[in-house]
Amino acid sequence: MDPAPENTLYGDSPLLPTHDEALKLAYETHGPILLNYLLRLTTGNRAMAEDILQETLVRAWNHPEARTADGEWSRGWLFTVARRIAIDHIRVAQVRPTEQLDERIEDHHTTADDIDRLINTREVRDAVARLPERLRSALIEIYFQEHSVAEAAQNLAVPEGTVKSRTFYALRALHEDLVAHGFTV
Repeated sequence: MDPAPENTLYGDSPLLPTHDEALKLAYETHGPILLNYLLRLTTGNRAMAEDILQETLVRAWNHPEARTADGEWSRGWLFTVARRIAIDHIRVAQVRPTEQLDERIEDHHTTADDIDRLINTREVRDAVARLPERLRSALIEIYFQEHSVAEAAQNLAVPEGTVKSRTFYALRALHEDLVAHGFTV
């Protein structure tokens, strides 16, 4: 007499699918329905619903009671577990403070930020004013007036190469001046 398989629920029988095949079948059969159910529970939060669906299927994989005697997945078990996991996720989300996206952080600047910006602006303007006229005019044309090198050369009545070199030296002198006045660049 042959001994009975230890666990026919996990596909040890040649008549039943393997455990991996059964789990794939559970996802294909019950996944879309469970996902729609979870989307309603999570008020349309697709990421949370997908996480809960995945966690439900992992729990089903680890619990033999999730399958009937013939190896089919119990839809009732899956929905019950999914609902309980969803409730847990929703409760955790309600307790946790609201997460702010990086985009919103910029909208919440403080008065200290405004003061720092004013101080920085004043420091840079003073440093630009201390530059020699030939360097300052090239820098203003390129960075503040946003002219191209060709336009700046025409406005300053100098060759384009001269505009490029004056801009280079102006930036270097500006950096040195700001550092010398205690400004951290």
